[in-house]
Amino acid sequence: MITQSVSERRQQTNKLIQELLEERQAVWAEYGAIAAMRPFGPDQPLEIELRKFCQVMIDYVCLGHFGIYQRIAEGNERRRKVVEVAERIYPRVTEVTDAAVAFNDKYEALDGVSLRRSLADDLSRLGEELAARFELEDSLIQAMLD
Repeated sequence: MITQSVSERRQQTNKLIQELLEERQAVWAEYGAIAAMRPFGPDQPLEIELRKFCQVMIDYVCLGHFGIYQRIAEGNERRRKVVEVAERIYPRVTEVTDAAVAFNDKYEALDGVSLRRSLADDLSRLGEELAARFELEDSLIQAMLD
């Protein structure tokens, strides 16, 4: 088995954090684009924007799950502080991931009037969930950078 040097592991960590932050930025940009379309009238290209947002959001939650949390769950993280922070925040991060997937599943199947009916409330709730996840991930990122 080939072991990585501390420097190589640190580079991988920094790259992963950068990717996560870039994906997060893309999620907020797409979220903002949809939120700016309120009150979600029939003359707006909402379905197209919503599909773009959902794709970026799912990419983001998958990167977090498969890029960071899976690595920790598999025992590949050596720093105790990182493991402790991850164990503390993971249940809540999982809840947010579930909310994001549920939002995606719901709006992937809707269009027209049915799509617009509950979008404002659902989008608002999802925004709160994502903001909570970002805060939790910030604590993990900080532990990873220390």
